[in-house]
Amino acid sequence: MNNATFLNPNDIRVFSGSSNLALADEIARQLGVPLEPTDIRRFSNDNLYVQLGTTVRARNVYLIQSLTPPVNDHLMELFMMLDIARSASAKQVHAVIPYYSFARSDKKDAPRISITARLVADLLRTAGATNIMTMMLHSPQVHGFFSVPTDPLTSRPVFQEYFSRQDLTDTIVIAPDIGSAKSAARFAKDLGGLPVAAGNKERVSDTEVHVSGLIGAQLRGMKRALIYDDEIATGGSMLEVARILVEAGVREIQLVCTHGLFSGNSLERLGAMPEITGIVTTDTIYQPPTKRHPKLHVVSVAHVFADAIRKNYLGESISDLFVYGQGNS
Repeated sequence: MNNATFLNPNDIRVFSGSSNLALADEIARQLGVPLEPTDIRRFSNDNLYVQLGTTVRARNVYLIQSLTPPVNDHLMELFMMLDIARSASAKQVHAVIPYYSFARSDKKDAPRISITARLVADLLRTAGATNIMTMMLHSPQVHGFFSVPTDPLTSRPVFQEYFSRQDLTDTIVIAPDIGSAKSAARFAKDLGGLPVAAGNKERVSDTEVHVSGLIGAQLRGMKRALIYDDEIATGGSMLEVARILVEAGVREIQLVCTHGLFSGNSLERLGAMPEITGIVTTDTIYQPPTKRHPKLHVVSVAHVFADAIRKNYLGESISDLFVYGQGNS
């Protein structure tokens, strides 16, 4: 039976901002409902103009927007869409944010700075969000910053399916730092209980890191490695860890991340290392054809979001889709 038949297309409205139309369109397709038009323009004074293209009165509204560069423009689009839906008497207004970039600003580690992840969470509620759905936040505590019901989804099942078709003999899973070690351990468990190690990383700046070694399982006898993290931005951490692995005799390395930001020339730098045979990411961040690299493989999480939206609408449990749900412990 087609799960989409359980949905009332007249009761659901799905819209998208400009950040990731391809993912939004696929989510709507899998739900069996249209992706409604959103008119986004810019006035001569640089102010944004946003209009939702159909009525939302008394409907469940889902607004899909990843916070990708230009982040502030995409965030403002989302704020305006939320405000529009609330002001137009929507029944519920769901902010579906596949990539919540501000999750990296999750602590006060310097004087006179903002914990921006919490600030933006508060602003989403103020703008009109009654529910929030996102994927693989940078750290667990960010979930606690939201004061409206929030569903943090996991991408691990799509990676599990991707790597199930590969030979993982003598393979180790590596977390670039201690902070991502628990998530990497869950990933390793999903792949049949692979050994896990973590990098001893020190961040010097936004673009510079230093990894002094690995903590955990021994690399002796390991031929392959999967370096697993929630996000790749500059790729500095991945390159540092990859060099340590190569020095230890690992000859096949694949990089795995949920959010492939790939700023600057990071894809070219990562792809230039011969031992890196693949870079696997999801479509939470749109990868334009002009930016694609022969080693880049994009797996879709549209069905994960569609399933979560469907279950949410029907009032069913979605804990099996959570990062920390029972099925992903």
